[in-house]
Amino acid sequence: MKEPESPRGAAEREALARAVEDSPLKGKPLPARFRLTPETVDRYLTAAGGPLVYMRRLHEIEQEIARHQLALGAARAALAAECPGDFSERWRAVAAGWNFAHVNGLIEKHNHYYPIEARLPMDPRTGDYARPKTGHGYPLEPLDTDWILERFPPDLAAPEDRAEASDQV
Repeated sequence: MKEPESPRGAAEREALARAVEDSPLKGKPLPARFRLTPETVDRYLTAAGGPLVYMRRLHEIEQEIARHQLALGAARAALAAECPGDFSERWRAVAAGWNFAHVNGLIEKHNHYYPIEARLPMDPRTGDYARPKTGHGYPLEPLDTDWILERFPPDLAAPEDRAEASDQV
């Protein structure tokens, strides 16, 4: 026995019928670009699983960079208030000792697996993966002392570069 149609189901069915009625494709075969080829079906099913591994890793890298930027900004401000006289030397020491192990591990893993996970095409002559034309930079550069000093200069007169996490990723 068939259950009665809910009011919501009836409204959705009527809206779909109206949408199809106005469609210029009604009663005609779909153009090739609208058809699902085996490749598009594969991509569709992959996308149904949510963000891909490299996308989740990039998001984690962005979050880690943002966390480091906040911590560095706070450390720089505290050091500037504590000892403005010898700030430059002490800030360089802080920057040299900053621990980027976790985020650099993620960056290294990303650089290693990204071409495979993103299915980048390979040049058969060279064996190198094609560089993506859009999106984030690849490969990502690891964070280091120079990265800190570029964004948080050792000169108190120089403004901090409040670059977003996206400048790296």
